[in-house]
Order: sequence, then C-alpha cells, then structure tokens
Amino acid sequence: MDLNNSVKVFQITVVQQEFNKVNYKNLVQVGKNQMKQLLIKALKNSFEMSKEDAVALAKTVEEIFKGKKEIEDMTIDKYARALFYDLQREKLLKLRREEFKEKGKQMRKYYWSFNNAAIKELAVEKIKKDPYNVYKKIPNEAWLVHSQIN
Repeated sequence: MDLNNSVKVFQITVVQQEFNKVNYKNLVQVGKNQMKQLLIKALKNSFEMSKEDAVALAKTVEEIFKGKKEIEDMTIDKYARALFYDLQREKLLKLRREEFKEKGKQMRKYYWSFNNAAIKELAVEKIKKDPYNVYKKIPNEAWLVHSQIN
C-alpha cells in the first residue's frame, strides 16, 4: 500500500467516524423527543388532563431535570418535590436512596429519575371509561328542566 492509498483510507475512516458521531447524536435526540412525547401521553392518561396541560407539565419536569437522567432531591425546591411525589404516585418517576457515612455519621441522599417502562406503559393505556361520565356532560339546566316536568 503506497502513501496516497494510506491517506485516502485514513480520510475515509475519519469521515466515517464523524458520520457515526452525528448519527448517534441524532439517534439520542430522537430518543429524547420520543420519550417526551410518551411522557406527555402518560401524563394525559394518568391525570386525565388536556394535551396543553400535559405538554406544559412535561416541559416543567424536563426543565427541572436539565437533560440529566437522574437528579438529587436536595437540588430541587419544595414545589418541584411535591410535583415529583405526585408523579411518583402515578409511577412516572422513581426515587432512589443512597446511604453512606460522612464523618462517622450515617447519611442518605435521594435521587429522582424517570420510570421509562411505566411511562411507555401509561402512554399507550386507554383512559378508563366511566360509564356514567355521559351524565356529567349534560348541563345542569337540562337536569333542572327535566325535574320540573316530572
């Protein structure tokens, strides 16, 4: 193999590595976007909220996590913590406890993370239909008029 061929092979390898890096970044971004969409659907289904509210809530949670997979409980404020406990109750978030000793004292740290399996499950779950929900859609005035006729 002469020098020119070695340079060409090296150039192709470098270009291929750069292409792979770009594709990996795109794949990660697609994965994040898909998870965000699944989170929105899971919130909508779990809390029976409008899509706009679910989008706003997902954005809030995303901003708290700042792109990290896991965040320490002590870094969030009490309002975010209250929200996280509600999300944990619906199995959308997980809480992990880490125990360690510091200066001879037993210490604990808590970490929040997404429960991706539950988010995927809840995103495709149909909202449980209340058979009597149809009556909630009837305006109160209609009930009053009906009761006055009888």
